[in-house]
Amino acid sequence: MPVVLPPRPGVVAGPLDLRVLELLTARLCHELIGPIAAINNGVELLADEPVLAGGGADPDFVHDAIALVGDSASRAASSLQFYRFAYGYGQGRSMVGSPPNELARRFFEKTRIVCDYGESIRVLPLHWQRLACNLLLTGAEALSRGGSLVLALAPDGLDLEAAGEFAKLSPETHAALSLATPVDALTSRSVQAYFTGLLAETLGCRLVRTEELRRLRLTAVAPVG
Repeated sequence: MPVVLPPRPGVVAGPLDLRVLELLTARLCHELIGPIAAINNGVELLADEPVLAGGGADPDFVHDAIALVGDSASRAASSLQFYRFAYGYGQGRSMVGSPPNELARRFFEKTRIVCDYGESIRVLPLHWQRLACNLLLTGAEALSRGGSLVLALAPDGLDLEAAGEFAKLSPETHAALSLATPVDALTSRSVQAYFTGLLAETLGCRLVRTEELRRLRLTAVAPVG
């Protein structure tokens, strides 16, 4: 029988350290720089006077520039919506917009990572799905060459399997995930794992990591009762 996760967190979270907030903000900005820069490049191409002068623009050129702007705007919007839920969702609030599984699908759809957000996860309370989305972000860091992420309910809690070439968490990331890293030693690279560890702790979970060749598993073991 699948595990039934408790409807409410077992631990009350305190305020985040300012350094953690700064690093999460830096990480988010880093994620958005690429698509926003591409939007800017596309707009500059369309505003190129020699090309557009006298209405003699090359239709293929215009089509490509518009496609660049549209694709980049879509990527930026998908990232913002996913991070708004993963970082910004507050306990007790209702969900606005697309459900978490759809946010995750759009976030990963044009990357080298295939995301399987299991049906069993989609019916969980939103604060558990928030942890699931942050597990996805942590697992994605182990897939530098692409691969797959599978979220499902395990007998003892939330389970994420990351599979791909060299699927492995760095020692720095693992230490942050287990909250062993002092806050002043965190970096913009390790802060995601640290934040995931904090969310798990807030829900009364214990994070367990197992690694095999080309496979990593992270399980948020749910509290008993």
